[in-house]
Amino acid sequence: MALIESVSGFAPNLTAAAPNTARPSARTLDILRTLVGFDTVSRNSNLGLIEWVRDELKGLGVVSRLTWDAERRKANLFATLGEGRAPGIVLSGHTDVVPVDGQDWHSDPFTLTERDGKLFGRGTADMKGYIASALAAAPAILQANLPSAVHFAFTYDEETGCFGVHELIKDLQEAGIQPAGCIVGEPTLMTPIVSHKGTWRLRCCFRGREAHSAMPTHGVNAVEYAAQLVVFMRDVAGRFMREERRDDAFPVPFSTIQTTTITGGTAQNIVPNQCELTVDLRTMPGTSFDALHAEIRAFAAQLDAQMKRESPETGCEVEFLAGVPAFVVEDTAPIVSYARRLARTQGAGKVTFGTEAGIFSQAGIPTVIIGPGSIDDAHRPDEFVSLDQLAACDTFMQRLIESKLDWRA
Repeated sequence: MALIESVSGFAPNLTAAAPNTARPSARTLDILRTLVGFDTVSRNSNLGLIEWVRDELKGLGVVSRLTWDAERRKANLFATLGEGRAPGIVLSGHTDVVPVDGQDWHSDPFTLTERDGKLFGRGTADMKGYIASALAAAPAILQANLPSAVHFAFTYDEETGCFGVHELIKDLQEAGIQPAGCIVGEPTLMTPIVSHKGTWRLRCCFRGREAHSAMPTHGVNAVEYAAQLVVFMRDVAGRFMREERRDDAFPVPFSTIQTTTITGGTAQNIVPNQCELTVDLRTMPGTSFDALHAEIRAFAAQLDAQMKRESPETGCEVEFLAGVPAFVVEDTAPIVSYARRLARTQGAGKVTFGTEAGIFSQAGIPTVIIGPGSIDDAHRPDEFVSLDQLAACDTFMQRLIESKLDWRA
């Protein structure tokens, strides 16, 4: 059995390695510089980046398939290098990044900056570094005349709920395209990841009735009812912590529930007529989100009925915002063994952050997660990927080509 390690807050033996002076290829650096220059924060369009990638691939004779969001402000790109050959490996990455608002950066987040052996810029780790390395390998992939295809899948709106990848997979299924496997290049210090938790988001809205705070019996306090739901969910979270079967390969070895934002009320002397909160749920593989969601909704329905007894126009609603299913692949699966072989490692890990891997896996595509950089360096100010990590990803791509995509051996 290969070593299973936690890779969110990475295990010490993965971070204590001697410094490596390797550098990625000049082409990888040039592409990453261009990709970082596109401000693809999720609230913005990613079309500039997607169209640039499309045109670069077109120059190599590769045709891209685009699928858009409802407003046609964003698009996924799917391209096949080796059209007409047997279905092969998907190299998958998301093009959107998280905001930089309010963060204290020491350089322009949308200009690639090198210092101290690191490449700084929004998305360098999560996950434009991986995309750059894959694109830099495209000419060599085409020249190698591989027996099966290599596919690129670059998506939108992963950070806000993995919305884009659903449209991409739907398009592939309608077109009868079924890749043989998938490598999702999230930042894992080039260590294969075999499992992650499910990630789910809810919004709970409470409508109360205003009154002077000196006359609380004339109103319905939306904040106080919301607080009851917060306490209930905290109790459920405590139950998971006490009773759920643990998997210590995860940094937090049980399912979690967190109230992450809450707003309500208008003034200190007014009974609040509204309160809204958002909830983040992280479910262990094998734990049913549907059952947990139903439990929360059932308690909210009790609060809704109680509020309406006080005043018919009040109440509460629980809204599902987004969800990413848990991901699990057997440690001994061929796609995992292949990733180990390319990365020259016997390790594997489990993480708490969500990815598109579970969605590819649900579509029947054997999937593993591995990519350059650390999740600990993503989403924060001065996000970076180290030069040696990006170089390791370049080497990974070279070995993929040299392997002739013989990943089921």
